[in-house]
Amino acid sequence: MNEQEIRRIVERVLAQMQKEGADAGAEQETPLPDLAQIDLRTWYLVDDPQDREAFLALKEKTPARLGVGHAGARYRTETMLRFQADHTAAQSAVFSDVPEAFLQSLSLRTFQTLCQSRDEFLTRPDKGRAFAPDVLQDIARHAKDKPRAVVYLADGLSSSAVVSNAGDILPVVLDGLRAEGVSCAEPFFVKYGRVATQDMIGEATGADVVCVLLGERPGLVTANSMSAYLAYRPTVGMPESRRTVVANIHSGGTPCVEAGAHIVDLIRLMLEKQKSGIELPV
Repeated sequence: MNEQEIRRIVERVLAQMQKEGADAGAEQETPLPDLAQIDLRTWYLVDDPQDREAFLALKEKTPARLGVGHAGARYRTETMLRFQADHTAAQSAVFSDVPEAFLQSLSLRTFQTLCQSRDEFLTRPDKGRAFAPDVLQDIARHAKDKPRAVVYLADGLSSSAVVSNAGDILPVVLDGLRAEGVSCAEPFFVKYGRVATQDMIGEATGADVVCVLLGERPGLVTANSMSAYLAYRPTVGMPESRRTVVANIHSGGTPCVEAGAHIVDLIRLMLEKQKSGIELPV
């Protein structure tokens, strides 16, 4: 069941609820709310609460599904439909590809891992970390002249995260590095790419710092979360502790502008200390 079908179900159910609750002679129509657009921090469905204000103050601090109410022993209709809508959005983020038109709008060249399909990407993580030799050579040629930094995008487990955030965060990072005098390769996109693609890319390009902006595994709060994984001179087989991570980059988490500025500071520090991960003093 896709998101469009879920929304049609929501509209039908709410229309029926509205009809049953209206006065017999009422004729005025009220627009149906889009449940998927409601901020969970403000959505409080408990009937006759003892202290509504205190609970709403608690909800402001988390998008967790608190105060969703109940209908007998079951969830309320609105709660269940919102759950299904969020689950559909998460599935769509995992199983869909980043649109070519979007990549073209950012002038990003695409390089593909050994995976030949989304299904193979999900079932063969090893192929999502590696490139064919000729593709790796093309990436090295694209980077040119051994830049100090390589910054690129990968779809990871959320194409929605790339579409939602890439256009905002890339300019911040690239402009910041330019202001710091750090040479950076032209950004590109890795299709069916996982975090460890940066290891082969680091070896192929000879860059001092490699940063991949990647779509993270979606959840029921957001399907648009991006993370940045950075490493100083990454190599194939290196321990994961050598990576530095900036997580939860999305409209409801760390804003793209703030995350981009932090990434620039991390790259500058890595170049200065020649370290990354748990060895990097911060």
